[in-house]
Amino acid sequence: MSNQLQKVQELIALREQARLGGGEKAIAKQHERGKYTARERIAQLLDEGSFEELDMFVKHRCTNFGQDKKHYLGDGVVTGYGTINGRLVYVFAQDFTVWGGSLSEAMALKICKIMDMAMKMGAPVIGLNDSGGARIQEGINALAGYAEIFERNILASGVVPQISAILGPCAGGAVYSPALTDFTIMTKGISYMFLTGPKVVKTVTGEDVTQEQLGGATMHSSKSGVAHFATEDGEEALQLIRKLLSFIPQNNLEEAPLEKCTDPIDRLEDSLNEIIPDSPNKAYDMYEVIGAIIDDGEFLEVQRDYAKNIIIGFARFNGQSVGIVANQPKYLAGVLDCNASRKAARFVRFCDAFNIPLVSLVDVPGFLPGTGQEYNAVILHGAKLLYAYGEATVPKVTVTLRKSYGGSHIVMSCKQLRGDMNYAWPTAEIAVMGAAGAAEVLYAREAKEQADPAAYIAEKEKEYTDLFCNPYNAAKYGYIDDVIEPRNTRFRIIRALQQLATKKLCNPAKKHGNIPL
Repeated sequence: MSNQLQKVQELIALREQARLGGGEKAIAKQHERGKYTARERIAQLLDEGSFEELDMFVKHRCTNFGQDKKHYLGDGVVTGYGTINGRLVYVFAQDFTVWGGSLSEAMALKICKIMDMAMKMGAPVIGLNDSGGARIQEGINALAGYAEIFERNILASGVVPQISAILGPCAGGAVYSPALTDFTIMTKGISYMFLTGPKVVKTVTGEDVTQEQLGGATMHSSKSGVAHFATEDGEEALQLIRKLLSFIPQNNLEEAPLEKCTDPIDRLEDSLNEIIPDSPNKAYDMYEVIGAIIDDGEFLEVQRDYAKNIIIGFARFNGQSVGIVANQPKYLAGVLDCNASRKAARFVRFCDAFNIPLVSLVDVPGFLPGTGQEYNAVILHGAKLLYAYGEATVPKVTVTLRKSYGGSHIVMSCKQLRGDMNYAWPTAEIAVMGAAGAAEVLYAREAKEQADPAAYIAEKEKEYTDLFCNPYNAAKYGYIDDVIEPRNTRFRIIRALQQLATKKLCNPAKKHGNIPL
């Protein structure tokens, strides 16, 4: 056998060794836990045969605690690039079969390398997280590795899309990389995220709590809002990433994706002409409105189980990808509160960063009152949404369906926050406050002098309703561009988006604004 052939065979053997990660026993254990290996996950995520692996032969450099005697090729993370539906993406997948996926300096450098490449090439970065945290044997070098990754997350923010899938443990400092990315997907029963684990919590606070209660997918997708999606298993999480990317451009210099549309743009939805209840205190389901006007009823909702009083997600109008923000009258009457404001504000900023037009469907009676909200800084959280809409330069189309009162009217993409096309249904009530509250404030003193105060207030309430609780008063001043027939909403939104395709708008030159965080 020639020397060259021998070296080729040596290479092939080393590759086989690297692909085994922590070895066959460790792979079997990973499967027993109901989890896929790093390479199996990448194969499910990317187009078949498209993955090009980098740094397969990297080893750690640590000599502490006998580490110099044990090495695995690749050192606990698989990195490289491939395609999703033909589009270039960069990916890293932590390998739990090697040192529990713990982060070393060498692993961090591998991850940083593909993040730097993604920035240069203008392509999304996808992180598949499954790690026990920092490799303790490496001490400060592991922490420095995390910080290097975080710095790149920060610099890449708003430049290329960043998506994190949590497919196992993610604890301690490791949680900050997903938190800095655009979307975090968790898997029920398998993944968890927390800064301090149950044992530390028990020691410090005396609380008895399980990993699932403290940082499971259900908790983070419904209570904290840390996770944008919670899936039933890892396979669903990876397919969701593929679907999510179909709505998002490659980077901040590209337009949102445009797909072929077979759904007629002039499709009329007669049901919308009767969807608003006669009583202002009765709810209807905003999902029915969204489903009726978008292409083929296909809506990818974000943070579905968190702050349900507002709905956010991606859809298409005539093939054009858009971000939808809609109040939900079926939950807390659609009021804005701390969580709903924060949820919507971050989504608006994401869409603006990546040139995705915004369609806002408004039915909002106000901000949720009470000490709970005020103590939790509802003023600042509401200001975040206000800031996000006001700062956004992408096309903005707003449709007011029913209530739009006071401060909440302003923060939901009103004309003065540079809303491009602001439509209203004939049922819209655009006013400083609801008629009942307004009559109480305006006529309380006079009512006391009447023989029947209640009847007097009721009469004044009707006067206020006729005068202000309609779309025509706002339209009189040009704050509403047109009052439209509800069943024609789809067509009018599509026409508006077509007109706004060439929109050019720049914010004043500055380093960055100071958003009320």
